[in-house]
Amino acid sequence: MIETRKNTLHNHLLALKNGEKVFENAFQSISRMILDGQIEKVVVNGKTTYDFKIFRDGKKHIIGMYDEINSFVSYVKDAAEGGSSQEMAYVLVGEPGNGKTYFVEYVSRLYREFLAKEPNRRFSFRYTGLDKIGSYGKIASIESQTYEDPAILAMNLLETPEESRDHLARKVGFTDAQLHAMYENYRPLGACSGYIWSDLRRFHDGNLVEMLKHIEIFPVPLTESLGTVTGKYPAKDKITSSAVDLLGEESIQRLLHITDTNNPYRFDLRRGALARVAGGGIHFADEMFKNKKDLVQVYLGVIQNRTIEMDGFRWPIDMLIIATSNNSEFNRFLAEKEEAPIIDRCRISYISHNTNYRLQSQLTQYAIGSETKTTINREVLHQDPNLNYAASVAAILTRLPRSEKLTPIETMKLAAGEVAGEKSIKALAEVIDMLSQDTDITNRFGQKGLGQRNLGRAIQLMVESSETNEGECMFAYDVFKTIERIILDYVHDNNDRIKYLEDLKTARGLYRERIMTEMFNAYMDEPQAIRKDVLNYVNMIIGVDAEHLGPDKMWKYKDPQTGELRALKVDERFIKSIEERLQLKTDEQRETFRTSIRKIYGQKISMDPNYDFMDNLELVKAVTDVRLKSDIAGAGSLIGALANRTNEENQKLYDRMIDTMLNKLGYCRTCAQKTIEYFCTQEDES
Repeated sequence: MIETRKNTLHNHLLALKNGEKVFENAFQSISRMILDGQIEKVVVNGKTTYDFKIFRDGKKHIIGMYDEINSFVSYVKDAAEGGSSQEMAYVLVGEPGNGKTYFVEYVSRLYREFLAKEPNRRFSFRYTGLDKIGSYGKIASIESQTYEDPAILAMNLLETPEESRDHLARKVGFTDAQLHAMYENYRPLGACSGYIWSDLRRFHDGNLVEMLKHIEIFPVPLTESLGTVTGKYPAKDKITSSAVDLLGEESIQRLLHITDTNNPYRFDLRRGALARVAGGGIHFADEMFKNKKDLVQVYLGVIQNRTIEMDGFRWPIDMLIIATSNNSEFNRFLAEKEEAPIIDRCRISYISHNTNYRLQSQLTQYAIGSETKTTINREVLHQDPNLNYAASVAAILTRLPRSEKLTPIETMKLAAGEVAGEKSIKALAEVIDMLSQDTDITNRFGQKGLGQRNLGRAIQLMVESSETNEGECMFAYDVFKTIERIILDYVHDNNDRIKYLEDLKTARGLYRERIMTEMFNAYMDEPQAIRKDVLNYVNMIIGVDAEHLGPDKMWKYKDPQTGELRALKVDERFIKSIEERLQLKTDEQRETFRTSIRKIYGQKISMDPNYDFMDNLELVKAVTDVRLKSDIAGAGSLIGALANRTNEENQKLYDRMIDTMLNKLGYCRTCAQKTIEYFCTQEDES
């Protein structure tokens, strides 16, 4: 068995014994790839779940999908541990544009990168010198068609698995534990590999040393475009698709060389998509249920038996099968009762849209694009600092189902892990549980709404409009008009359309409140003016009952962000004005509200010292209103001053605010002027 060549089976097995290479199935590899990374605990919609950091790295990583990723990881882990999942396919079902295909392609890319590192690399073997045997014509070398691991050949080296096992223990020195682990993944050689190996045994009268001279080990190519290791089969139309695309077919070219008509090598398996990933790869069946029935039947056999079968010949395979489907195709397939066996062999994961508007800001940035955008005249196109917020909120609200327990804004805030007045995260969890009982999947939480593609279309419409190109700026308010256009053009269900248009109205109201805050910050010439006032209010209501509060109402406290000692004058008139704006009339109501704020402070600050209460929209709005009223005698007079710039003082105020917006708040002249203009109108006031 000892030779001078490096790529011999013996050398490969020695490397395997010494831990320089690994032999494991596809599930074990993928499970190791994910679980070796960093894992954190997170709370999503009131429930604790795990966040696997491997999915969060890189330039365009996966956003959200916590439950879906957990479901996928537990499926792979169960299969890796020999559970029933290894006889199933994993199917992602959901609305178009919610990231199903992107998720599968992301996992495939991670897997290719994982296999490119030592010792994870996958190997296979080829037979050489076959032209000397006689029945192979001019075919000199043959690769394992299903990229079988050299360890599979080693376990089938002799006539019986027991003899092969003894041989591996004697000649290579594998321990019992190593052999036990290896034989956990035992499978016979594929039809053609086994046939050729028998041919070589007969040709060399069973002389193993001579037989092994025909074996050459090579690394499985990882090139994405070859479809090896990670391959995709997209659903084709009914006429052009056939089982050949998946399984392969008889090769006339090979029949010209092979004289033995019983030789299974006459079948070209690599012509099909399955064989190319059969050596521990990932097969991705895109829109699986769009395929015609006979192809779905092929999948049933492959999923259940983990073999490719042709004319009675069998090739055992090792792969993870992931499929995607949209809701309508899946429901149509379910309606055909005779197709129950295939569904029985699938682990279905219903993929919802992202419902967290804070996470959506990253997805919206993907839709806007990371490259610098330009106008038709190739001038740089500015982005309104409020554009991302406006687009994210508008998209998220359409994805949130209506509920009697929560208003759309409360649902939106709780889904992002924020404070929603009196309502707790428990209320959201109850709503989600109640909706999950609905047999119609599309009525469940986050299953309906404007997807990422629709958001992308809205951004495209915005960029192509003449207003955007003329002003050289993507003004935030314009996104509402383009989203409305998308709803009217692309949403066909009348009830959905009505709901989405109402949600858009709510989103406009939220944008209005954000602009009020922005205008106050601009007026104060301070980007964080409102934030500071909100924190002042919070610190005042904590300090108002402090024992060491003197008659001068000065209260000293430790700033959780810097750790420094600070002094603050408790202004009871300021506190009272804010609480009046919050409609808190009685002392009991005020005390209840203050207690809830103190409780939030206690919970949040210990976890995040930078928490600033800016997600508490009611409080932010109240503080903004009070400051606008006290500093500028009401928002009305500021609107009046900005709208009527006939006198010098008003013009100076306008110029100063524009200057602040340009230099401190990230606006350009176009969106600064348009934002002030919008502020001066009565539109979208709640």
